Amino acid sequence: MSSPAPGKLQQVLGLGFGLAGAVGGTIGAGILVTPGLVAAQLAAPWLILAAWLLGGLYAVLGALCVAELASSLPRAGGWYVYAERAFGLRAGGLVGWTDWLAHCIGLAWVATTTGELVALLLPAAALPPQLISLLAIAAFGLIQWRGVKAGSASQELLSLAKAAAFLALVLACFLLPVEAGLDAGLDAATAPDLAPPPLAWGGLSLALLAALQPVITTYDGWASPIYFSEEFTDPAHDLPRSLIGGVLAVLALYLLINAALLHVLSPAQLADSPLPAADAAKLLAGAGGGVLITGVALVALLGLINTVVMAAPRILYGLSRDGLFPATALAVNAGGTPTGALGLTLALTAVLVLAGSFEHLLAMAAFLYVGLPLVGIAALITLRLREPGLARPFRLPAYPLAPLLIALVSTAFLTAALLQDTTNSLAALALAAVGLLIPRRQAEAPPAAAGPAAAPPSAAKPAAGCPPPPDCPER
Repeated sequence: MSSPAPGKLQQVLGLGFGLAGAVGGTIGAGILVTPGLVAAQLAAPWLILAAWLLGGLYAVLGALCVAELASSLPRAGGWYVYAERAFGLRAGGLVGWTDWLAHCIGLAWVATTTGELVALLLPAAALPPQLISLLAIAAFGLIQWRGVKAGSASQELLSLAKAAAFLALVLACFLLPVEAGLDAGLDAATAPDLAPPPLAWGGLSLALLAALQPVITTYDGWASPIYFSEEFTDPAHDLPRSLIGGVLAVLALYLLINAALLHVLSPAQLADSPLPAADAAKLLAGAGGGVLITGVALVALLGLINTVVMAAPRILYGLSRDGLFPATALAVNAGGTPTGALGLTLALTAVLVLAGSFEHLLAMAAFLYVGLPLVGIAALITLRLREPGLARPFRLPAYPLAPLLIALVSTAFLTAALLQDTTNSLAALALAAVGLLIPRRQAEAPPAAAGPAAAPPSAAKPAAGCPPPPDCPER
């Protein structure tokens, strides 16, 4: 069987898509749940908002770090590109394989949740949730199959719908009177009393750290634009703006959502609620409020599905082009979609949906997701030392403070996960190590018109400790 000819990704994406990708890859249904977890740790409204602000600023620092890498190395493959450049082909391959698996696991869980929500909203349809999940994956797969323009248009539309839905929730919380409290059973008298925040700095710091963990997790996904680096018309300018602007947009929206919930619910009610947004909606609109929030969650999840279905194949495409994955993933159609990688992504996701048990897989994926930015930070520091002459259209202004802070927090999260859930954490590492079993093959030559960004790593990378020649274009 002959290997498929390497295709060509199309440079057609701009800042609008980049912002939509960052917002769409970050905001899911988690923001409807997490405010209650944060309030359970921090009883004072100003502390709750401060935790969301700190988590957002942490994400901004991460975006600043990644913006330097993305503008310097605009190639398809996500975190793999930076790990390969800094640590070699085999290490990069492990990172890419890990990233793709984590994407597929996350996609399967989001699709399964979507199927359950649709079955809840449309019980008359009488379709099994699992079938709805598979249909959702197939539908977004068909959109992506049409090409990158169709995929980017759907991403922009869904991200706009997602932002509009959450802003409508915010406006409703501030503008509508709370009239359904008795029906919802959420009056302050029934809510448990929360102790005020500890006055001692030690106790307050521990509570804040406990609250920041779910906050930072809810901000996860801001790096989505890096998976499309090679397809931006002007990656040097649009990638940094997409990453930083997307995080700032999410930060503003999260602060508004939490302020709105605190306007309707007391901190005690917020802490006692497993789904604070739904309870706030019930107070504002009665029983129908729960249905509305389910609809908002569904819109958020559909946007997330589109982002992952579009991003994950780019990881496999980058790996395959560099000889770290079978050549099947190299096929690209006339619309600029890596169809071979898309088919493999959809197939694995469908298998995971049919398997049905996500408890352990999600814990493993969460561990892997935390580790990926840490690899990126390590690559940033390594490349600053090893390749000082690398063209950096965007230079991190807070170097080395920002990467060191991100590395410290990520390491703390990984250590905590390893200690609290050793079995799943070790299983995640074992799953990542499976990438070592994938045989290498000769890398494909890049398309002639792809430009310097698409050059194979081995052709552009100088020897370790040796800066690139000053007359080398784009390096």
